[in-house]
Amino acid sequence: MRCASRSRLLLLLDGGIATVSLAVCLLALLASDAGPDTTGATAVAVGLAVAQAGCLLWIRRHPGYALGVAALAGVGLEALCPQLGWLGLVAVPMAYVARLRPPRYSLVALGLLLAPTPWKLVTGGWRDLLLAVTALGLSWTLGELQRGQAQRRGERERQVRAAERERISRELHDVVAHHVAVIAVQAAAAEDVFDEQPEQARAALAAIDTAARSALTELRAMLHALALDDGSEPDGPQPGLAQLDALADAVRAVGLRVTLRRDDDGEALPGGVQLSAYRIVQESLTNALRHGHATRADVDVDYRDGVLRLEVVNDGPAPARRPGTTTGRGIVGMRERARLLGGTLDAGPLPAGGFRVHARLPVEAAR
Repeated sequence: MRCASRSRLLLLLDGGIATVSLAVCLLALLASDAGPDTTGATAVAVGLAVAQAGCLLWIRRHPGYALGVAALAGVGLEALCPQLGWLGLVAVPMAYVARLRPPRYSLVALGLLLAPTPWKLVTGGWRDLLLAVTALGLSWTLGELQRGQAQRRGERERQVRAAERERISRELHDVVAHHVAVIAVQAAAAEDVFDEQPEQARAALAAIDTAARSALTELRAMLHALALDDGSEPDGPQPGLAQLDALADAVRAVGLRVTLRRDDDGEALPGGVQLSAYRIVQESLTNALRHGHATRADVDVDYRDGVLRLEVVNDGPAPARRPGTTTGRGIVGMRERARLLGGTLDAGPLPAGGFRVHARLPVEAAR
């Protein structure tokens, strides 16, 4: 739908420029005393002017062919009315070609159009020659400047898309990793006690069902937000500090004893800060479950002096690292979340044992 709208807009723009070019050319033909002498020659010149201007309507699809047709029409205009300008108004299609094609292509086209310009010395003089060269040179420069600007704009858009893909990747990783870790632990627990303690096995299966439904809900909300193209908000709110209690309860159900202390004043913080804080705590608890083999985790959330401080300490060992890597993707993602908000995140083992994640998220930078 957007492509069709953009195509119509470009067609209207090209049509407007073609109309203006044709009007200028016709005024020069009909108002100039040095125009064609006969009515037939004038009619031919008008037809050539229409053909040259009409090339702008399809020059975006076939710039080479369109410029060739414009140049051929310009040859006729040059013969019938040299005072109109070099090859009529071929400078306008030349600007389009420079806008649409890189210099290795457009400079060749410019050279071919400039090569016969010495003919102006025969039909006019040095003044007409300089005007012809200047007009073509300026048209190429204008087109090249527009091409460079569009290229830089496209590069910025690619960078924005890359950053957004990275953000989405972190979001999906956080959602899936946490709930899959819960499901894996509960499934193992259910298998161990399935025969001897069926009630406990049923509780584990219920926790698996809850975790799976929660993961699906968050994934649907995220995919729905990605599908929106009208700037509206997704149906479900993104998790924040208010959902930390539910997160702690879900982790406790798996068997990790979680102590949560949080500042209620933090619930008035910007949504981006709250979402990042929630994901950092979620990832820290997930790592404690999946990698650290921890039995206890203490979560401290404190907001003061314009800074939200997060601390998650568990009694398990440091997460195992793969050969050739420095930190896990989860820690890298947490650190990147803090960095994007202008904050910091430190994660590492404690001297007395256990693992600690400490983050500082400045709130004013995110407002």
